[in-house]
Amino acid sequence: MDPLSDVLSLIRPQSYAFRGLDAGGRWAVAFPSGPGIKCYALTAGQCWLSMDGVDKPVPLAAGDCVLLPRGHAFRFGSDADAPARDALDLFPATRMGAVVTLNGGGGCTGVGGYFDFVGPHADLLLAQLPPVIHVRAEADRMALRQSIERLMQELLDPRPGSALLAGHLAQMLLIQALRLHLADRTAPGVGWLFALADRRIGTALAALHAGPGQRWTLPALARHAGMSRSSFAARFKAAVGEAPMEYLTRWRMHLAADRLARGHEPVSTIAFALGYESESAFSVAFKRVMGCSPGRYGREDGVRDITRQMTSRD
Repeated sequence: MDPLSDVLSLIRPQSYAFRGLDAGGRWAVAFPSGPGIKCYALTAGQCWLSMDGVDKPVPLAAGDCVLLPRGHAFRFGSDADAPARDALDLFPATRMGAVVTLNGGGGCTGVGGYFDFVGPHADLLLAQLPPVIHVRAEADRMALRQSIERLMQELLDPRPGSALLAGHLAQMLLIQALRLHLADRTAPGVGWLFALADRRIGTALAALHAGPGQRWTLPALARHAGMSRSSFAARFKAAVGEAPMEYLTRWRMHLAADRLARGHEPVSTIAFALGYESESAFSVAFKRVMGCSPGRYGREDGVRDITRQMTSRD
């Protein structure tokens, strides 16, 4: 798989809540900070998006789509000073996939919601992204809006296989938005996601992801990129934000964490598969990156899995 697909395979969507809003008159809805990616499409009218940490409100018009990946508190409203309803009071009482009406509706309509992820790997992606991704091009925003509306339909009228299909639709929605963001030449950034657009560094990243257990060296990676060792090291760090071997270690540890969470392999097997000659060397690297030993991580993640299963049955 390519690096983006590799990362997305580790951050499988876990939960969803998508609904519609039909607002009229003077209105605002405030959303608290929290995990997960929020995604909205405005289908009619116009409104303002204000977000903690973003200096200026963002004007939205019919057809616009926004992706909010950083978990900041935000609000939609007819104007910046309109008294706001609390989203936690307004939306949970409405069935998923249904439409909430404010002040009789008729002024501004939109659809959207959030999806959250399983496991500790979401920051691999979310930390790369700005607080607001604003999609304006007609063809692009139409594709996103159709994905949101299809997801809402599966939630409103569940049929056999709807839970799995909703998960696939959520991932498809995310991939669509990320592709559009990467194609936006006005939104440069530093990190592995943006480095994929650099042909030479992207080639090296693809090689690392294709063989994370290989005994990589800086000269070997430089040869993949067709560059000298020193030039490659400087360019990689400038594009990705960390040195090649640091990136490789961090990626290996996230792969290890995913395998530990599945609980089917001993630590020694995972260590050797990811290029470590001893379990102790692997354990030191794992604790440095993930904050605890591999054994403890596997035990605690197992407890979390059981808790999630019990909660989902309740």
